Amino acid sequence: MIKKMSNFWKQFSKSKIAVLGLAIVIAFIFMAIAAPFITPYDPKRTFIAPPLSPPNSKHWLGTDDVGRDILSLIIYGSRVSLLVGLLASAVGTLLGTIIGLFSGYFGGILDELLMRITDIFLIVPFLPLAIMIMYIFGPSIWNVVLLFGFLGWPTAARQIRSQILSLKEAPFIEAARAIGAGDMHIIFKHLFPCIIGVVIANVIGRTSFAIMAEAGLAFLGASDPTVISWGLMMAYAQSSGAVLLGAWWTIVPPGFCITLLSCGFSFLGYGINLVLNPRLRRH
Repeated sequence: MIKKMSNFWKQFSKSKIAVLGLAIVIAFIFMAIAAPFITPYDPKRTFIAPPLSPPNSKHWLGTDDVGRDILSLIIYGSRVSLLVGLLASAVGTLLGTIIGLFSGYFGGILDELLMRITDIFLIVPFLPLAIMIMYIFGPSIWNVVLLFGFLGWPTAARQIRSQILSLKEAPFIEAARAIGAGDMHIIFKHLFPCIIGVVIANVIGRTSFAIMAEAGLAFLGASDPTVISWGLMMAYAQSSGAVLLGAWWTIVPPGFCITLLSCGFSFLGYGINLVLNPRLRRH
């Protein structure tokens, strides 16, 4: 196990972009976990300073339209982005993995039915549907997680299915069938371990999309208004007129954090793909 991890890191660390992505993600995870201890002010406390105060020695990123400390809001906002991003991508990848496994292995009518459903989900416009569903079921962070997970499985299903189609005819699968192994045993004991790397890479890759999508919903007012998030900070900056008044510090920091964290997960996903895909390493 230690040798495998050592080999993985050896290949992973060859890419400076991948290492940079890992460092960015770790930094934000630390910030989210340590938020109660490193925030200089209570993020929900208003009028701790004059509204729309520019960055200064007491408030490094200034204050918003109701006098809240921007830096404290940024630190606590990282929790929502990481929670939604990781959980939503995990739920979507789990659904896609199960569908891809059964579709690719059993084939036939089941495969045709599941792939046609997948095609429907792929062509449905994500943002309008997400906004409509959020208004129906209510703006809750957990609803956002379930929504993104439910709508985010088709890509994973396609990828997993293509892997299973090539693996199910492999000699070790034929040998398992020959000794009487059942379908469920073959799927979860022999096929699933072969695609675990693809599953992990999919979770990492989908996280950046979920982070940006949550920020977009929050900016449009379709996310939970009681939970501090970067998208909600940008929405308040826009609706309060802070941007028009030249208070760039109310919108640039959350926008930068969304971009940086999304890039971090994208770079990390690239590094994992680099290790798992020998053809990519050759290029």
